[in-house]
Amino acid sequence: MERQNISSGAPWEPIVGYSRAVKVGPYIHVSGTTATGPDGKIVGIGDVYAQAVQTLKNIESALAKAGAGMKDVVRTRMYVTNIAEWEKVAKAHGEFFRDIRPATSMVQVSALISPEILVEIEADAFRP
Repeated sequence: MERQNISSGAPWEPIVGYSRAVKVGPYIHVSGTTATGPDGKIVGIGDVYAQAVQTLKNIESALAKAGAGMKDVVRTRMYVTNIAEWEKVAKAHGEFFRDIRPATSMVQVSALISPEILVEIEADAFRP
């Protein structure tokens, strides 16, 4: 099967050695994604809901580059730095996936790559 690496254009992708998403056949795997805006800065500093929304928009963009959409997502994984704010992240997730309802998990982690990042989300999609 042909492999397609999808880049977000972030400067750290070639340094770390990863792609925003990878499509192999009908499978699309979106890397851990954060609330990075088009200017490379984090959107929604201090606001986990705003960060979750931007993160999901970034996932949606990566999926579009792979010829897929949010309706094709079968699994998400959400990593939060403060599980007490889970409802805000869940609200954003529900706004994108209310009718799609992928398998999912949300776990608290001690930290993400930068202290201002409050949430990171991965997604797997299937587009036959």
